[in-house]
Amino acid sequence: MTNLDREVQEQILTQIQTTFPQDHVLAEENDVRHDIKDGNVWVLDPIDGTTNFIVQRDNFAVMLAYYESGIGKIGVILDVMNDNLYWGDGSSTYKNDVQIRLTAKPLRQSLIGVNTYMYRTNAGGLLDLSHESLGVRAIGSAGIEYVNILEGKIWGYFSNLSPWDYAAGAVLIAPFGYITQQIDGRPLIFEGRQMIMSVPSNQLDKIKAYLK
Repeated sequence: MTNLDREVQEQILTQIQTTFPQDHVLAEENDVRHDIKDGNVWVLDPIDGTTNFIVQRDNFAVMLAYYESGIGKIGVILDVMNDNLYWGDGSSTYKNDVQIRLTAKPLRQSLIGVNTYMYRTNAGGLLDLSHESLGVRAIGSAGIEYVNILEGKIWGYFSNLSPWDYAAGAVLIAPFGYITQQIDGRPLIFEGRQMIMSVPSNQLDKIKAYLK
């Protein structure tokens, strides 16, 4: 965590609270928490990929999502260093002013975005599944991994995440037939950390044999 994480979060929180005073917020810093199913909730990660930000000055993002009674309505990811804004309402997704068109390739023709610890320990069967792909990539920022799905660079994403890590991405990839759920198939709970996957829903049956 850096002072800038807190500063960015405070700036965005102030704007939300001023514009939508009846809404609630679930955010990474300073223990800002609220039940995702209780009313209108904004989910914020002020700097996703803080270590990348500190060490690389690259591969980090600002992520914001809006949920109504647990249903994702808006997702926003700002790829800061490339100055690209990905945004959508769950029915269509845009990169800046251009609507994204995306069709997922078969797993055997694709790369997978992974959490390195889950991959090397075969958590959830991820290492086994990766043998059915062209390989894996790890970036260290959930936001940039979701950007890579939207850009067609990776087939799916597997990691151990908190709600603010996946809330926006889940909304943005949904129009293309992607589902975001726990790796064992259970729905997201938006509490604590969970091993999650974001994958094409029409390929779920093919990968269930590898996941645990």
